[in-house]
Amino acid sequence: PSGCGKTTTLRMIAGLELTTSGEIRLDQEEVTFLPASQRDIAFVFQLFALYPHMNVRKNLAFPLKCIGTPSAEVKQRVEEAARLLRIDHLLNRSVSGLSGGDRQRVALGRAIIRRPKAFLMDEPLGALDAEFRNLMCQELKGLHDRIEATTVYVTHDQLEAMAMADRIAVMNHGMIEQLGTPSEIYNKPATIYVADFIGSPPMNLLTLPNALEPGKTEINLPDDGCGTLRCPNSAQGIQAGNLVLGVRPEYLLPEQEGPLPGKISAVEYLGTTQILTIQTPYGQVLSRVLSTYSFGKGQSVRLNFVSQRASLFDKSDGKALSTEVTYG
Repeated sequence: PSGCGKTTTLRMIAGLELTTSGEIRLDQEEVTFLPASQRDIAFVFQLFALYPHMNVRKNLAFPLKCIGTPSAEVKQRVEEAARLLRIDHLLNRSVSGLSGGDRQRVALGRAIIRRPKAFLMDEPLGALDAEFRNLMCQELKGLHDRIEATTVYVTHDQLEAMAMADRIAVMNHGMIEQLGTPSEIYNKPATIYVADFIGSPPMNLLTLPNALEPGKTEINLPDDGCGTLRCPNSAQGIQAGNLVLGVRPEYLLPEQEGPLPGKISAVEYLGTTQILTIQTPYGQVLSRVLSTYSFGKGQSVRLNFVSQRASLFDKSDGKALSTEVTYG
């Protein structure tokens, strides 16, 4: 989210901010105190950073000319980058007359043409409208796969991160809450913060009245039929009111014999799916179901959850417990 330290971290990697502790390594080489100009990193910004008085060709060539690259090589690399980004037909156009998407392609080309060890991208799609953003998201993913260069990409858009990343670092107040693949982040959140932040809509988080006694590994869920949660042996135990059950909306489903009663307070139609807002004795929850099913506001339902997809957290430190759910 905003203010968590994403851009500051990126600037430290680039050498634009001094680190207060730790070290930064690039290609197995420590670069913590190396000047930015010597780190061989390309930085792509949200606001393009192009020269409006130059055409596309001159903008692409500028980084190479600054380091004295021979003219023949400059021409070759400009044309290669333009073909890669599908802007070869725009080389003689002024950048001031380009669309937002094409300007961002030129900005990417200025970074690619240097052939750096790594790319840093600070919300490069933030200034584009939704249609261009989705298109550029796909193009950036394909570009990364083709050039196979390490890329650190900053975004506050979780859907963008989930769609593009090989690994995601979820940050909060300057700390990494969880580092993992999109699947790990979504299905096995390490903290309550990650569970609540990742996912649209977010994970349902229900505080259980139970306590986990020291040395015990089983927690009986409040309603008959909900089953038993099995978790690791806790030497200290967990106090009542600190146990939080997490279930994604698509795994909390209305069923005739479900153990959890509720009443629908809102229905949000999303095309192929619909989001049901349901009031239960343990608080409000969201359920994502196919739009082929008919539900209405005020309708009473009973809910069940997919046991293998449930998470359990300790509210005192916000961390997840490894759980296995069995029905009793």
